[in-house]
Amino acid sequence: MTEHAPSSAPTVTGKIARNASVVAAGTVASRILGFVRDMTIAFALGAGIWADAFFVAFRLPNLLRRLFAEGSLTMAFIPVFSRTRREKGDQEAFILARSTLIWLLLILFVICVAAMIWAETLTLLIAPGFARDPEVLAGTVALVRICFPYILFISAVALCMGVLNSMGHFWAPAVAPCVLNLGLIIAGVLAMVMGWNVALTLAWGVCLSGVGQWLLQQPYLRRFGLSWRGPVDLMHAGVKRIGALMLPTVFGAAVYQINILIGTLLASLLAAGSISYLYYADRLVQLPLGVFGVALSTAALPSLSQLAAGRDMEGFRQTLSTTLSMTLFVCLPSAAGLAGMSLPIVDAVFGRGAFGDEAVQATAWALVGYSAGLPAFACVRPLVSAFYAMEDTRSPVLVAAVSLLINVALSLVLMRVLSHVGLALAAAVSSWANVLLLGMILRRRIGPWLTAGPQLNRMIVLSTALGGAALAVSSLGKPAILLIPILAGLYGVLALKWNITEARMTWNLIKSLCRKYQQRSSNPK
Repeated sequence: MTEHAPSSAPTVTGKIARNASVVAAGTVASRILGFVRDMTIAFALGAGIWADAFFVAFRLPNLLRRLFAEGSLTMAFIPVFSRTRREKGDQEAFILARSTLIWLLLILFVICVAAMIWAETLTLLIAPGFARDPEVLAGTVALVRICFPYILFISAVALCMGVLNSMGHFWAPAVAPCVLNLGLIIAGVLAMVMGWNVALTLAWGVCLSGVGQWLLQQPYLRRFGLSWRGPVDLMHAGVKRIGALMLPTVFGAAVYQINILIGTLLASLLAAGSISYLYYADRLVQLPLGVFGVALSTAALPSLSQLAAGRDMEGFRQTLSTTLSMTLFVCLPSAAGLAGMSLPIVDAVFGRGAFGDEAVQATAWALVGYSAGLPAFACVRPLVSAFYAMEDTRSPVLVAAVSLLINVALSLVLMRVLSHVGLALAAAVSSWANVLLLGMILRRRIGPWLTAGPQLNRMIVLSTALGGAALAVSSLGKPAILLIPILAGLYGVLALKWNITEARMTWNLIKSLCRKYQQRSSNPK
């Protein structure tokens, strides 16, 4: 196959930036609702033992979602679906999608039934500390049985996301989590107003929200001509290829979530509330991670797959480098800002109702620990996507195994000294190890690929200054968060003045989107 000219990379990069902006916009809406959701849960449940019970129950299907759905399935499905569509047409690709859905539901149905039967054993595996209180253990088991079927619906939603993203549509998958957040907000408010058991009502809200997310995707799929009623081929070559790619990557693609799971397990052995502190801190880290880190990697995967299939390795290197540089441009200052202003942020978002001062302080320290790993959390996914695009599933698995061992070893040491904060720091350090190892292997495979160089040094300098400024103004308390837009704007302006390429790209994208919005407003249909 003839190599493409390197000049294709800027066009692909621009496409990724535009698609990432769509994903980011949908994710912003989801994250805003997510904060309202978490504030509702914090107000109703606080950070006590029953909050721990709900978060353990919710963590189990959420982990499987990352492992089977948004992790391995999406990354394995998109390259195979895209290739099938390009070589054999839409109808053959739709047969592949329907066949994959049947296999997915069959496998997960068996897992779901087994999990509901052995819910107590599963609960003790993830939270062995709950064995100390039979009442809490029994309540958590009941919550697990209600929440677990969520994995069936959300995995089907992830398959829909893979189809839509492959066909150039990113909006519906990006806003799907809004349905979950709305469902939990409504459940929390209803529980408080009606006097129902809050944790139990939230668990039912999780399960029903999965149905809502599935229904949201269907009109958009029909626009592209996909109906779930139609021919299937359970032995389709594409299904076999997806399975071959998925099996070794179920573990490798989700090392961050496994690290969080280990943190949950070990936190159950610490003081009551430790699981909740880590959960709420992780939720705050997920804002920049989801809005920018995941958005960029989601938009980049289809393009990287196409470049790898076309053997345009120069374009592949440039696209990967630009994707990671843009990720770091946002996540480095975000990490510094979250760490420097951790206390007022946690206090402003969660500090009310049952969430007292002690919980605010403990969660703020956990946020500092997680913030140290935020850039690494964001960079892991595009790096793994690059290996998947080249159909190398072995390397990410081996690296993930090493990173997991590092996380376990550090967690066991640091939790003795720093309690739950040590668990957050262990997750951060192991994720940085994951990034460095993946980067070294990738360099041997495709040559030098990260070209940020001096640009990256400038980002680090500006981010460090921003973190210092955030720490300085944090003494103002809750009002300090009003200065976040000012600090972010100052970072952007200084980055432009310092000729940081990613700042210029971001500014040009914003201007382009504004022009399109003005054109649509002046020329309504």
